[in-house]
Amino acid sequence: MPLVSASDWDLYLSAFPDSHLLQTREWGELKSAFGWDVSYLISPVSETKCTESIGAMVLIRRLPFGLTIAYIPKGPIGFNGTEDGLLAWQQFWHEVGLLCHKRKSIYIKVEPDILESSEERGASVALSNISPDSNSLFQLPEFQASSHSIQPPRTLLVDINGDEPELLARMKQKTRYNINLAKKKGVEVYPSSDLDAFYRMMLITGKRDKIGVHSYEYYRLAYQLFEPRGECTLLIAAYQGEPIAAVMVFSRGQRAWYFYGASANEHRERMPSYLLQWEAMCWARSRGCITYDLWGVPDLDEITLEANFSKKSDGLWGVYRFKRGFGGRLWRAKGPWDRVYIPPIYSFYKFWVSRRLND
Repeated sequence: MPLVSASDWDLYLSAFPDSHLLQTREWGELKSAFGWDVSYLISPVSETKCTESIGAMVLIRRLPFGLTIAYIPKGPIGFNGTEDGLLAWQQFWHEVGLLCHKRKSIYIKVEPDILESSEERGASVALSNISPDSNSLFQLPEFQASSHSIQPPRTLLVDINGDEPELLARMKQKTRYNINLAKKKGVEVYPSSDLDAFYRMMLITGKRDKIGVHSYEYYRLAYQLFEPRGECTLLIAAYQGEPIAAVMVFSRGQRAWYFYGASANEHRERMPSYLLQWEAMCWARSRGCITYDLWGVPDLDEITLEANFSKKSDGLWGVYRFKRGFGGRLWRAKGPWDRVYIPPIYSFYKFWVSRRLND
């Protein structure tokens, strides 16, 4: 089985500098600290007639009775649509199946790093060197479309290429106004390592907005894994020295992601979150990024979103109302897909997920 070490996986990823953060060794270390086993698989890894290779970090979650579930977030990486690439693609999924059978996986969920535009019908882009025009994954008969996503299926990507006046010109007028308002009202933004302040505000935000919050150790480890590499920053917005909002932002290659944000209940009228996002984009540009992923809006088409965002505030609607102002383009991830290995238990899993989502 072509399993490789973490250092070999780092070497493989160096050929794909814009692959997703969720496929990095550091992300695997983060998930392994919170209940996941991590495997790195590259196929083929030896001298064969095939000159191409496909790889993925596979996360495996242990369940009772020796069973597991497997998951490939924002991968695999490396398929380019060539004849040799197709041979490697087929071999790769064969090896994935062997790994999942060995680990007694009920199923494997795959969420590839391919986005489809909701503005231009049929337009798609692969962000980890998987051909967006290839339907090879769909054609594998063992896979089936899944209604359950782990990562947010829909997002807004902000083009941060160009100078600062160009970036601001692409934003909504109200967003530009709120960025300047925060400055005029005495909000200051600075990089910080004050994870205690960040977590206090995360708990406040979770309670106020009814969203899930990770443990303090989760955020601490994420920061410690990526910040020394220059791939993460914690920005805090303060008023008169008091932290009132914060964001944790990540980057890799030419891409940046806004994963975590928080705010206190006080001084929200000073619009600190707008200035924070602007400073986060400036940080991403300083890292050489050209896209800024706002990471998660309601999973609806743009016409529906634009028709309803001013009327709704529950769930991700308030998030969309805030994020839309930064001039991003709406995209939706392809997938997810599941490959089932133990059908009876998988059927129970689907029933359990549907009940949980409807509660």
